[in-house]
Amino acid sequence: MQVIKPVGRDAAAKKYDILSALMAHAFAQGAVAQRLVLRLMALITTRYNWQRDELCMGQREIARLWCVDERTVKREMAQLRAMGWIRVKRQGARGRVSVLGIDLERILLDTRPAWPNIGEDYVARMAERGGEGNAIPSADANVVPFRRSVPATEPGLWGRMRMILNAEDPVIYGAWFAPLIEIEQAEGILTLAAPSRFHATYLRTHLLTRLETAGRRLDPSLRGLRIEAP
Repeated sequence: MQVIKPVGRDAAAKKYDILSALMAHAFAQGAVAQRLVLRLMALITTRYNWQRDELCMGQREIARLWCVDERTVKREMAQLRAMGWIRVKRQGARGRVSVLGIDLERILLDTRPAWPNIGEDYVARMAERGGEGNAIPSADANVVPFRRSVPATEPGLWGRMRMILNAEDPVIYGAWFAPLIEIEQAEGILTLAAPSRFHATYLRTHLLTRLETAGRRLDPSLRGLRIEAP
């Protein structure tokens, strides 16, 4: 995935889009996860240097901002590091605080399932910016259409799987499964091609089981599913 870097003339809009992704993700989670995302958003909006990808703030200052004790800060920051959302760029030494970075690519990867909750125009805009190749520009409309249709009948296992997946969840299908192209089915392995490395990585991490389950419902002899990237 090409990270949406919040720089240039549209920097402010890009920042809002990233924060919107976090917000939508938080609303789709439970209270504990919502609080964690809110706390990260507080750090981003108050102390994060977007240009340099640097967050430099000590535990005491974070505790004051979050209205918690320093033990809570230590625990929550460790969880954010474990999620891959923040990383240590320079370890603090001799009384200096550590310099942290924020992995925007990881955040966008994890929050993408909640993007449709904002709206199809948002999904299409983010996909277009991220180099996904999923957006279909329209010359006479400000909103980019994002839905994909499924033919009534398609040959082969993947064709039948597409219809099942679309019937189960049209939003997930349109965002993630529709762009896939069948490469081959050999020795019990179905190989599909994704439009980008980001797309392939997300599918392998979050949706591979769903794909394999749909495939085995139609062909019990299916041993597995492989997703290739360009």
